[in-house]
Amino acid sequence: MSKAEHGEETRDVTLVEAVNMALHWEMARDENVVVLGEDIATNGGVFRTTVGLKEAFGFKRVMDTPLAENLIAGTAIGMATQGLKPVAEFQFMGFIYAGVEQIISHAARMRNRTRGRLHCPIVFRAPFGGGIHAPEHHSESTEALFAHIPGLRVVIPSSPQRAYGLLLAAIRNPDPVIFLEPKRIYRAVTQTVANNGEALPLDTCFTLREGDDVTLITWGACVLETLQAADQLAEQGVSCEVIDVATVSPLDRDTLLCSVAKTGRAVIIHEACRNGGVGAEVAASIAEGAFLDLQAPVVRVTGYDTVMPYYRNEQYYLPQVEDITRAVEQVIAL
Repeated sequence: MSKAEHGEETRDVTLVEAVNMALHWEMARDENVVVLGEDIATNGGVFRTTVGLKEAFGFKRVMDTPLAENLIAGTAIGMATQGLKPVAEFQFMGFIYAGVEQIISHAARMRNRTRGRLHCPIVFRAPFGGGIHAPEHHSESTEALFAHIPGLRVVIPSSPQRAYGLLLAAIRNPDPVIFLEPKRIYRAVTQTVANNGEALPLDTCFTLREGDDVTLITWGACVLETLQAADQLAEQGVSCEVIDVATVSPLDRDTLLCSVAKTGRAVIIHEACRNGGVGAEVAASIAEGAFLDLQAPVVRVTGYDTVMPYYRNEQYYLPQVEDITRAVEQVIAL
């Protein structure tokens, strides 16, 4: 199908609308793409990311499932091994754990187990992170769990443009992708997106801002506060390079190391708790690959090693702009 036949358009959309656009595009382009999950068909999903899909493609390709995450994951794996390209939605990341056995023991290992005879082109989508005044199981950031698993890609968009392009790439990828959508910026940011079916590269960091004094490394919703911090620091004469990791596994170490070699300093920002977080892997990679370039120790700005608190205390848990600027001032002073 050509772009003209597909109805290409460019418009200002939110992240949630960009996800919906990508799903529409790819389902129209490839009849093997199917979507399944809880309340995703008739109701369009809890965040309305799948609105209009059932009407456009029918109930055979857009399927409401029971409230059974293990079933969702297992069904998607079966579909994928038989030629379909399922996009399976978990309503919240905190609900994904019932499907973890299927994801880790089967989806991630299928290509290796069958010596390439079978593979699993699946996207497991889940809204994740805090900031919407929800209970703790609706506000978790446990991307490090999946980043540790060989055979899985873990992709986290931070803007409408990257949500659109990365989701297209994830659906077209021949192996399973955990696609985590930062829900507190679902509707917080609007961006012009060309609905042209062009994917963005996976396994690649995006340099959002060039700088010379310090490298700020982040992903997901924290990109918003990191860019705001970089603006404030620029007023103080501090030049920040801002990198959106985007694919937290496998990690694009080359981009990170090249940036740190230039700036000599690094601050890592993520919402997840500190212990065993992806930020620790980033810091270790910098220590291994750019140690002699460092002019100060690597600093992390993270959530706390505790369960995400209820909404009154969310702002104390989530990294704030002032936390980032304080960390940068600390490493600049060394």
